[in-house]
Order: sequence, then C-alpha cells, then structure tokens
Amino acid sequence: MHALVSSYTSIFGKADRLSDIILPILARLVFAAVLLVYYWNSAGLKTDGSIFSPSAGAFGQIFPHAAEAVLYDVSQLNIFQRLVIFAGTVAEYVLPALILVGLLTRLAALGTIGFIWVQTIVDVTGHGVKLGSLFDNAIGLVDQRVMWTFLLLVLVFKGAGPLSLDALARRATAPAAA
Repeated sequence: MHALVSSYTSIFGKADRLSDIILPILARLVFAAVLLVYYWNSAGLKTDGSIFSPSAGAFGQIFPHAAEAVLYDVSQLNIFQRLVIFAGTVAEYVLPALILVGLLTRLAALGTIGFIWVQTIVDVTGHGVKLGSLFDNAIGLVDQRVMWTFLLLVLVFKGAGPLSLDALARRATAPAAA
C-alpha cells in the first residue's frame, strides 16, 4: 500500500508542478476554441459598417424594450445607449484578443467575467431567457455562464502562462541575474 501511495504522490506531484505551465495555456486554448469567435461574431453584429455606427441588432440585443418601443430605429438611440453599445462592441473585440495573445490577461479575464454577467442580466431581464439553477440536472443559462466564468477565473488566478506576451514582458523587464 505504501508503494501505491508513494507512486500516486510522485506522479501527481509532477502534475502539480506542471500546472502553472499547463493550466493557463489550456485555459487560453479552450477560450479561443469556445468563446473567441462567439464574442467576435457578436461584436460584428453590433456595427453597421463602422464601430461608431451601431446596428439595429445591437440596439435590440442590448436594449430590447427600448428598441422595440421605437421599432428598432437606431436614430432614436440616446447618448447613454450609444456609449453602452460602443463600449460593449469594443469589449467584445478587445478583451478576447488580449486573452488570446496573453496580454494584460488577468485584467482582460476580469473584464470578460464582468461582461458575461452583464450579458446574463440582459438575457434574463431583457429577453426573458430563463436563468435556470445550479445542481438541477438541467443545463441552463446559469450553468453555461458559471463554466465560462470558471475558465476565466483560471486566468485571473494563474495568469496567461509562459507562452504569452505577459510572460515576454515580464522576462524583458526582469533584472539580469548576476
């Protein structure tokens, strides 16, 4: 029994030591495979030819009740609505790009987590999507968003890993060893 426990400890001790290298890289890879294109496509739907020209789809997506009240006429957007749509569009392009290349990764992951939960609030309150609940054996909106959040929390706590611009910047600014 001692040999079995010793082997187990040895094998998974190596896994523990490699986790600071492997987990951030895998988290960024999974993010790129699952959420990068999702967010970039979503951002693309928010513009009408220019990032400064919000689309009717963006109006309806972010402010569904207000958009419906004016028949999705983007000329009826107020300054607050325009700023929110612009900020959301920029966030959907920039935050995933930062995570992809591993630059300012912890901040980008935190920003994306905030974005996810604002998006969730809009989905529930504006679009009537059922939030669902955890531990109920049904995959609902909350289950999906908790998984996305967990993935990003790996990056918040572990950073981008050694294959990133964050690591390159850290190496470039580190004092030379004597």
